[in-house]
Amino acid sequence: MWSLASLLLRSAVVSTSLSAPVLQPPVATPYQVMVAEHARLTDMRTIERAIASGDTVLQRLAARALGRTDDARWALMLDRLMDSPAASVRLEAVRAAAQLKSAAMVLHTRSFPFAKETHPAVRAELYETLGRGGAAETQVEETLRGGLSDTSLVVRRGAARGVEVFLRRNARGGYRPSPATLTAMASTIVADRDPALRFALITALNTAAHRDTAAIRAGLADADPDVRRVAVMLGRTWVTDTSAMVRWQALRSAGTCDRALAHLRDRSEHVRLLAIDLLGTLRCAPAPLYALAQASTPWRSRAHAVFALTYADSLKARRAVRDLAISAPWQARAWAARAARRLNDSAMLARLADDAEPNVRVDAITTRAEAVGALRADHAGLLLQAATILKRVGAGATRGELDAAVASFERISRTKPLRWRDPREVLFPFIIDADQSHMAYGGAWLTQWLRDGDPVIQRMALEAIPALRSQQPTGATLFVPPLQPPPFPTEAQLRALEGATAVVTIRGRGRMELALLPEVAPVAVHTFVQLAERGAYNGKTWHRIVPNFVVQGGSPGANEYDPATPYFMRDEVGARNLRGTFGISTRGRDTGDGQLYINLVNNLRLDHDYTVFASTTRGLDVLDAIQEGDVIESVVIRRRGARGAR
Repeated sequence: MWSLASLLLRSAVVSTSLSAPVLQPPVATPYQVMVAEHARLTDMRTIERAIASGDTVLQRLAARALGRTDDARWALMLDRLMDSPAASVRLEAVRAAAQLKSAAMVLHTRSFPFAKETHPAVRAELYETLGRGGAAETQVEETLRGGLSDTSLVVRRGAARGVEVFLRRNARGGYRPSPATLTAMASTIVADRDPALRFALITALNTAAHRDTAAIRAGLADADPDVRRVAVMLGRTWVTDTSAMVRWQALRSAGTCDRALAHLRDRSEHVRLLAIDLLGTLRCAPAPLYALAQASTPWRSRAHAVFALTYADSLKARRAVRDLAISAPWQARAWAARAARRLNDSAMLARLADDAEPNVRVDAITTRAEAVGALRADHAGLLLQAATILKRVGAGATRGELDAAVASFERISRTKPLRWRDPREVLFPFIIDADQSHMAYGGAWLTQWLRDGDPVIQRMALEAIPALRSQQPTGATLFVPPLQPPPFPTEAQLRALEGATAVVTIRGRGRMELALLPEVAPVAVHTFVQLAERGAYNGKTWHRIVPNFVVQGGSPGANEYDPATPYFMRDEVGARNLRGTFGISTRGRDTGDGQLYINLVNNLRLDHDYTVFASTTRGLDVLDAIQEGDVIESVVIRRRGARGAR
């Protein structure tokens, strides 16, 4: 991978060399190609010049830009780069083809490059590309299987990743690998001690539900805890292990009442909380839950215990919910609302539906009246829940409910149009359905949304017009203004990011040190740095904790839907989702909003879909300790060459 400083230096050199008059169009600079990538299909001339330049750096950047369009129409532009004499260019072209999921490029991959490509990294990428884009065909499977016996470890790793993604993508269609492929996967796991290769293939065997005893045994004996973790998943095996991620997985895969009871005092809070959960879901003897549900218990363990009691002893659970519902941490009150839902305790839900914290109300509101009241909230998550409740009513809604929904939709459309797409997406079809009965809002009201700033709302408006019984708008055409991304960082701003690091302090847990990756995700790094230096993350919480997957946080509303940025961020996929990497959470392509996620384990399934912008260099123990409601004390950016932290 190129360094950001070298790219910007090349930009300066190229700009100087082109200062004299020239007869042909000037060659693009690296910086200009990065800007064109950010512009997404609106400056293809710069991309074309970069491809035709013969300059390997420009060609690599151009290939990456094409891949990030996520538009297979541009796949043929990569053909010229696939024949480049530079392996680095061919590698980037193959990665771009994988991102485009182009059938043409996949066929190209199957026929031509394997026959003559000699560079191990490119061959490895070809196998992974074939796995990502290949159809559920035996020929594709056989090609991938052949890669597992390559003499190069790098190539075998690529083939293993290709097998994993191929089986995962096609499993929903009922595709089953052949016995020969299953045997090859298992024997490779046993014979090849490389943890990355083993991890991918054991994960693939999990997808295929093929529990090979020898492969499981080899995985359980591996030195890498992530390999042992997926081996436990595959074998549904009980083990004792020094690693918390393996212990958690063993308890999840092979937990019993006795094993849950024994792990109530585990060193890892993740394991302890899972043990509490299992005491409920396995309908174990409830005595330990009675003790844990007391007010003296730390709130997370207490909340989990109260919820577990809804399975084990509903009568005592009702009493415990009443006490939990007056807890100081709002997260505990949200757990009380979830428990009340399981118990069908309408009185408790009605009480919590008036809670001052919007996230508690999200879990508590159940009635149409409560939903209408919530439509006045300035909280995307609560609005989404209210809209979801009303959407079930549809054409049976009252005029008052319809008017309230319209007022809410118009309010957030004026003030937060793009950032609050989720509640708008649910409110809009409810309004259309409800108006079938009242015919209060007709074509004139609907037509205005054909020119909404969000193309998603525009499309919904266009599709809904024929459904209206009132006056039809005439001559309505879809007008799609391009979504304006945030400005691309200036060259000076990018130079300032070279070598920058970050220190994330979690209150009561410790510090994590990060290496930022501006050469892979310049806009994501720039946005993260801007937010951090404004103090935007300070005091925000980690609201989503999924052990052995990710933690997510940084939202002003402490939920999935309230954004940290006033705009959607472009995806900048490329870096892998390895344990300890930081990424930008999204709810669809190019919908990043500044919220953060951190990979607790290696997450192959997130690769090529999510932007990774930093990796943890110190403090993985702090990451493993993060729990629901933990607070980001501060994020400090350290720039290379600066005397102090900014």
